[in-house]
Amino acid sequence: MTEFKGKLIDMHFLPEELLADQIANTIGDVRHVAVGNASPIPATAALLARERGKLAGINPPYVSLLGSSQHTFWTDGGRELFDCAGQGRIDVFFLSGGQIDGEGNINLVEIGDHAHPKVRFPGSYGSAHLYYIVPKVILFRTEHSRRTLVPKVDFISAAGRSEPNVYRTGGPVALITNRCLFSFAKGRFTLQSVHPGHTVEEVIEHTGFDFDCPEHVPVTAAPSDETLRLMREKVAPQLEGLYPQFVAQVFGAARGKINAD
Repeated sequence: MTEFKGKLIDMHFLPEELLADQIANTIGDVRHVAVGNASPIPATAALLARERGKLAGINPPYVSLLGSSQHTFWTDGGRELFDCAGQGRIDVFFLSGGQIDGEGNINLVEIGDHAHPKVRFPGSYGSAHLYYIVPKVILFRTEHSRRTLVPKVDFISAAGRSEPNVYRTGGPVALITNRCLFSFAKGRFTLQSVHPGHTVEEVIEHTGFDFDCPEHVPVTAAPSDETLRLMREKVAPQLEGLYPQFVAQVFGAARGKINAD
C-alpha cells in the first residue's frame, strides 16, 4: 500500500519500476540505447527493453551503460560515446537538467546572473552535442516541481529545438517525471498520462511551463507481472555491479513487498 494525500493506494510495484517500464515503452524498437553516468532508472529501462527483445525472439537493442565494464564496448568513456553518436550509431539517449522548460531546453550550468550565479550545476558535458544528433532523447526528472520545470531556463546548455535552417537529426521525444509522462513534438510538451496516485490538476500546479492537455488524460498503466518479473529476476542482477545501492533499495524492497503480500 502506498499513501497519497492521506489515501492508501494498493500498488504491487514501486515508483522506480513504473518509471522504468514507461521509459522502456518509449524506447521502442531500436538498435542501440546508451545511458550516461548516475542514471539507474534509465539503465533499468534500457536493460528491460533488451530482455523484452530476447523474450520476443527479435533483435534486442544493444545497451551501453557508461561506466560499466559489463555493458559497454567503450574503453575511453565519454569520448567514445560522443564519437559513436556522431557516427549515427546511437538511437536513444537520456538527458536531465537542473531546469527544463516548455521548449525542451535544458540547464545544466547555473541559476541566476552569469557573472554571479546563485546555483552552479555540474556542467553540460556534451549534452548539447548529443541532443542534436541522437534521434530519440528521453528527458527524465524525478523531481517534478516549479523549481525544476520552469517557464524559461536561466541558461540554455542544450537547446530542445532549433531554427528551421539548422540541420538537426536529434532531439527530445518525451519527458518522464515522478508525476506523469509528457510527449514532445513541434516544440511543445503534451501530457500523455498521470501516474497512479497523481492527478492532472496536480501536474498543472507543479509545472512551471504551459503544455498541451487533452480532454481525457489516462492513468499511466501499471507494469505487468511479466515486466516486474523481468526487472526483478533478469535486470536487477545485471545492474548490481554498477548500481549496488539502487538495486538493494529498489529491488530489495520489491522482493520484501512480494513476501509481505
